[in-house]
Amino acid sequence: MFEHLQSIKQRYGIIGNDPNLNRALDKALRVAPTDITVLVSGESGTGKEHIPKIIHQYSHRKHGPYFAVNCGAIPEGTIDSELFGHEKGSFTGASSTRKGYFEVADGGTLFLDEVGELPLTTQVRLLRVLENGEFLKVGSSKVQKTDVRIVAATNKNLIKLIEEGKFREDLFYRLNTVEINLPPLRERKGDIHLLFRKFAADFAQKYGKQAIRLTPEAVAVLESYDWPGNIRQLRNVVEQISVMEEHRMINAETLKKYLPDYRHSLPSLVQGETAHFDFGKDREILYKLIFELRKEIDELRAQIENRAPLMLHSGAYPVAHQPVENNGHDGVEIIYPKHDHYAEPHYVDENQHVIEVSHAEAESLSLQERERDLIIKALEKHHGRRKKAAEELGISERTLYRKIKQYNLQ
Repeated sequence: MFEHLQSIKQRYGIIGNDPNLNRALDKALRVAPTDITVLVSGESGTGKEHIPKIIHQYSHRKHGPYFAVNCGAIPEGTIDSELFGHEKGSFTGASSTRKGYFEVADGGTLFLDEVGELPLTTQVRLLRVLENGEFLKVGSSKVQKTDVRIVAATNKNLIKLIEEGKFREDLFYRLNTVEINLPPLRERKGDIHLLFRKFAADFAQKYGKQAIRLTPEAVAVLESYDWPGNIRQLRNVVEQISVMEEHRMINAETLKKYLPDYRHSLPSLVQGETAHFDFGKDREILYKLIFELRKEIDELRAQIENRAPLMLHSGAYPVAHQPVENNGHDGVEIIYPKHDHYAEPHYVDENQHVIEVSHAEAESLSLQERERDLIIKALEKHHGRRKKAAEELGISERTLYRKIKQYNLQ
């Protein structure tokens, strides 16, 4: 079995001898001859895309079609059409009948990457295919049959999505008949230097240079780093060093320049300090913080729109009964509108120009600017490659596309 695993690794370019990696590959080989549905789990950048290829190649479907679909990269409005096809005239722009992946992959294997990004309506359609092999094209009432093996993958916690009402529990159990988990790189310490040497050799050949090597101290730094971006991040680091460094022997200090320190990223951003931001393992915490703050701001805005009492400093100020007060700024006074309800103050400068101040809007604008800056930095870092930028930010491509459009970053 060991020799068989080594031949598979060589065939698919898989480097490493970690027991958990070998266990995942062995599991893929065992389920391959069956038609059982498989769910591949693991962090982004761990190489989940190799598992469905291995399963397909060692199954009785190996001569049939194989398609890989990134569910997170397809806009929500068109994903049903992509997967199941559509009839002519079923929606604006449907100028002809189109086959979907479930139809063209008949007799083969369909790999659904980022399955946790599927909309709930699409999840219902997918569940029907898994249960009885039936599907409907968009705009059609004719039931069609398909014989497709499904291998799905996700880097998200589907149990958590189920609790949040974003993923169907019955679909989860249909997909998760057999789960294959790929370990993150930080749990494969013995494989990190092997991967480094392999990538170094690849880039030496690509760029016509001598392969870079590491001093023993640099190897220790390499293996002690957390690698939040896993194999994908390691490969990018090796490529950068291969191109940028003249000396082919890399010491620890040089290597550290290419390993972002994620520990100081979040505090500097929260405190509003200007600092270079490197994306890493804190990004999920950061986005959670931003979204929770925006939620609170939306609730505050709703209260304002509903004319709920607004608490300012020591309490709620009834507008109709408050006189003009000095707010401590030179030449600026607070004027309360003469209405019999509560409202936020307006600021009036020395030229009697009214300046309306909304704390919610100011905070919302600040957060939006920060979010916009994060997206711009990610796109610049990856030279406009949206897929890599989305992976760096820890969001789906579909979400990134929406944000790009929202902030007019085209």
